[in-house]
Amino acid sequence: MTTTATRHFLKDTDLTGAEQAEVLDLALRMKAAPYSVQPFAAEGAGRKTVAVIFDKTSTRTRVSFATGIADMGGNALIINPGEAQIGHKESVTDTAKVLERMVTSIVWRTGAHAGLVEMAENAAVPVINALCDDYHPCQLLADLLTVREHKGELKGLTMVYLGDAANNMANSYLLAGVTAGMHVRIAGPEGYLPDPAIVAAAEERAAETGGSVLITTDATEALTGADVVATDTWVSMGQEAEKEQRMRLFQEYSVDDSAMAKASQGAVVLHCLPAYRGYEISASVIDGPQSVVWDEAENRLHAQKALMAWLLHQSGLAVVAGLPALGAATEAAQA
Repeated sequence: MTTTATRHFLKDTDLTGAEQAEVLDLALRMKAAPYSVQPFAAEGAGRKTVAVIFDKTSTRTRVSFATGIADMGGNALIINPGEAQIGHKESVTDTAKVLERMVTSIVWRTGAHAGLVEMAENAAVPVINALCDDYHPCQLLADLLTVREHKGELKGLTMVYLGDAANNMANSYLLAGVTAGMHVRIAGPEGYLPDPAIVAAAEERAAETGGSVLITTDATEALTGADVVATDTWVSMGQEAEKEQRMRLFQEYSVDDSAMAKASQGAVVLHCLPAYRGYEISASVIDGPQSVVWDEAENRLHAQKALMAWLLHQSGLAVVAGLPALGAATEAAQA
């Protein structure tokens, strides 16, 4: 008899390429039929609760998770910044041991990735990274879902990220993109490029999926022939004092009409929002015909619903119709 291990989603490569595709398939199915999957509402068992913890402020993350949990028959327990004692009055380990007895899943938007790892190591329910300093994997599921809707298959597409390439978004574009078999190009100035360990992890995954990685300071090299062009704010939370320096430093990596002229004619544009028009992206691009940012924002809801349902199914905590039975993949591999 096989014991089912709890599945968590802390970084993009916690899903294999096949698993990522399975989550995106489920997201498309649930987007078409929003109330068809109800893992938090077992008949005769009432509504299950999900702890959604915010150490950082949020708009899209808060609304998409709270709405998605409600759509699937659950109750979202929102814990706002400063309302919990995690990490200062109470250890992450002790918090995990308390929460696992009261909730079905834990969603946490925080700073240090190490805290998420500690939570997952001590919780018997799925833990989801809703953003940390190193990764933003839920955003990338929404991004890939959006690209798939507009471009068809993901494998073989070239996806470019411009700007601050040393942040969590660049890391997740690298890891999630190559997991999907995409050719990922990251462009930013010297001193603001991805950590070599992240690049190595992306290259290792790319070798498995047929994707590729390019890290460059040359925006034109990155943009030429791109199918997907993505960017993010140049001034993230906590970097406000560096604003003027960053505005000068990243100017040549702005996603404007000149940049888009170098990409392929049918390229689509992503931005995880909030956006600052005239800086990392021009108004003509984000509000123009190639922009899919509003679909991207909506798809946070659908991708995260699918992720939560998939993790519960894989952890043996719910059964989602249409997903392979637990252990099926293992048994097939051993046959």
